[in-house]
Amino acid sequence: MRFVMFCHSLVSDWNHGNAHFLRGICSELLARGHELAVYEPADAWSRVNLEAEHGHAPIEEFARVYPELQSIACDPATLDLDEALADADVVLVHEWNDHALVSRIGRHRRDGGRYRLFFHDTHHRSVTDAASMAAYDLAHYDGVLAFGEVIRDLYERRGWARRAWTWHEAADTRHFHPLPDETEEGDLVWIGNWGDDEREAELDEFLLAPVRALRLRARVHGVRYPDHALERLRAAGIRYAGWLPNHRAPRVFARHRVTVHVPRRPYVQALPGIPTIRVFEALACGIPLVSAPWNDAEGLFTPGRDFLVAEDGAAMQRHLRDVLNDKALARALREQGLDTVLARHTCAHRVDELLAIHAALEENDQPRSIAA
Repeated sequence: MRFVMFCHSLVSDWNHGNAHFLRGICSELLARGHELAVYEPADAWSRVNLEAEHGHAPIEEFARVYPELQSIACDPATLDLDEALADADVVLVHEWNDHALVSRIGRHRRDGGRYRLFFHDTHHRSVTDAASMAAYDLAHYDGVLAFGEVIRDLYERRGWARRAWTWHEAADTRHFHPLPDETEEGDLVWIGNWGDDEREAELDEFLLAPVRALRLRARVHGVRYPDHALERLRAAGIRYAGWLPNHRAPRVFARHRVTVHVPRRPYVQALPGIPTIRVFEALACGIPLVSAPWNDAEGLFTPGRDFLVAEDGAAMQRHLRDVLNDKALARALREQGLDTVLARHTCAHRVDELLAIHAALEENDQPRSIAA
């Protein structure tokens, strides 16, 4: 089949975690013999910021690491959709696209497009910015691929889309897997962005304070750290190492003994069951993980076996100390977390799910073109 994808950026993951999953899905589709075209705005803010800080070298590195993946930089306002969507069978439009482009693709489908058309939502804006999400015109889409059941339910309950399916993110195990021969460099690593005040208190409680109390050799990667955040890292004895290209994360995980998950507040308070992709990726790399509280409402994992859960900062400190001093516990977490990802949460599993959704629509002979 021919797949066409419209996303914010495939080539840049600067403050753009959605690129992680999309790269894995694209690689898996190509490995199975499907055709693929990916379109992204030439002025995407992720790529613009990446090149402003690091030049063109990361884009060249992406091309070396993912030789199978290419994207077409375009102006969404003037893109020729007849050309872009010629012979398409499945079209995925990610939710970071402009409202105008999302609507224009829908009208193209309405006016004779013979493809299945899906809107792909992987963010908390359905809760935190509902007006913006409600403004997307999805009348001519087959439905929404939502990265959690609570978001899927919102689309259906609020009438934003005709139908929706849960389509969780997952690990790209072509790149995210254990690297046992790496040399240890530290105790703890955390890869994540400061979070625009969405988790400052949580980072203090579940990362900075335990590291300081245990005097761990700790390292943090991420972008958009304001000066006061950098000062707090220094006060906790944590090395700030800046932006990390996502494909390098497995090597960094392999050089540390434990990592943590500190979810943003919207996911804890309003979007239970959505762990974000960093959990899938860390477990796929076989590093023990200790998480701040989040409700695994969809049973994706087995908390306590795949990873440990710390109900507060004191529990985080105890769990980190236990993992770092109990080799059997660390080994059990590494093995169980990896086994769960390989059994249920790889990009290959998600492509299977996408193809099953497509097959069900085809079998039910839903109309390909929807009248205005």
